[in-house]
Amino acid sequence: MQKRTLGSQGLEVSAEGLGCMGMSQSYGPSDVAEAMATIHRALELGVTFLDTADVYGPFTNERLVGRAIAGCRDQVVLATKFGNERREDGTWVRVNGRPDYVRRCCDASLERLGTDHIDLYYQHRVDTTVPVEETWGAMAELVAAGKVRCLGISEAAPATIRRAHATHPVTAVQSEYSLFTREPEAAVLPTCRELGIGFVPFSPLGRGVLSGTVTSTAQFDADDFRAHTPRFQGDNLAHNLDMVAQLTEVATRKGCTPAQLALAWVLAQGEDVVPIPGTKRRRWLEENVAALSVELTPEDIAAIEAIAPPGAAAGDRYRPEDMARVNV
Repeated sequence: MQKRTLGSQGLEVSAEGLGCMGMSQSYGPSDVAEAMATIHRALELGVTFLDTADVYGPFTNERLVGRAIAGCRDQVVLATKFGNERREDGTWVRVNGRPDYVRRCCDASLERLGTDHIDLYYQHRVDTTVPVEETWGAMAELVAAGKVRCLGISEAAPATIRRAHATHPVTAVQSEYSLFTREPEAAVLPTCRELGIGFVPFSPLGRGVLSGTVTSTAQFDADDFRAHTPRFQGDNLAHNLDMVAQLTEVATRKGCTPAQLALAWVLAQGEDVVPIPGTKRRRWLEENVAALSVELTPEDIAAIEAIAPPGAAAGDRYRPEDMARVNV
C-alpha cells in the first residue's frame, strides 16, 4: 500500500482511506457482519486510515469501528469527528463548537472506540456562534493531554481554516471533492497548500453516481438520503448520468471501471490528497483499492476534465438547510 503524509506534523496514512459512515446510516440498511468484514479486509489490503464520527448512527458507527479494530489498534490511523450534535434517537440538535462540548465529545468517542487516543480529530462543522479560536483552543488541550494526536476541520472556508491554523496547526481539511464537486479547487485547496495542510476528500465517487451503478432514485432504499438530494433529482440526475456515461467510455479505454477512473483522478491531484471512499461491502472496497494501480496520462486527465470541468454537475450536493452549514 502506498503511503502519503498529511500536514506538517508528519501524519503518515495509507494513500487511500476508508469512510465508514455508510456502514451505519444514510445508504440503506446496515449489515454489521459485512461492515466488520469490510474493515478487516481493508486492513488486510493495507487501507489503515479509517474515518468515522460520533454523529454517524448516531454513535453506533464509532462502536462498530471500535469493535472491528479491537486487538489491532496499532495498525490503524483512526480519524473521528465532533460538532454535529444529535440525540441518541437521531434527532438533530445543532452544530456545536463550545469548548465544554468538545471535551465531552472526545471522552465519549474514546470510550466508544475502545482506545486511549484518536489519531486525527476533526471539527465536523463550524459553529458560527462560537469563535473558531475557542473551539480550537479546547481541541489543542486534547492534544496536550495525549487524547488526540493531530487536528483537522471539515467543510470550512479558507478564512476559517486560517484562523484555526493560527490557534493550533491543522493537519487535514476534509471536504467533499470529486469530479462532480470541484469547488475546493478555487480556494480551499490552495489555502491548504499554502499552509502545509493535507486534504482529505470524502465522497470522491460523487456518492456513488460516478461508479456507474446509480441509474435512478427508484433503486434507493427509503432511508437512503440521496433520494432527497438535488443532485439526484429529475433533470439534474439525467444530466449527471450523461456525464457518467462519457466517463465510462474513457474508463473502458483505460481498462478500468468508472469508479476506479474517478478515484484515480482524485489521487492524481497531489501527494497531499488522500481520498476516503466510503463503502460497506468488501467487493466495492477491493474495486476502490485497485484504483491505486490506474495510471492516468496527461491526455487521460485532459479527456476526463473536458467531460467534467468545475461546475459541470447539476444540482446541489445537499438540501438547502445542509448547504448552509458548509464552507463557513
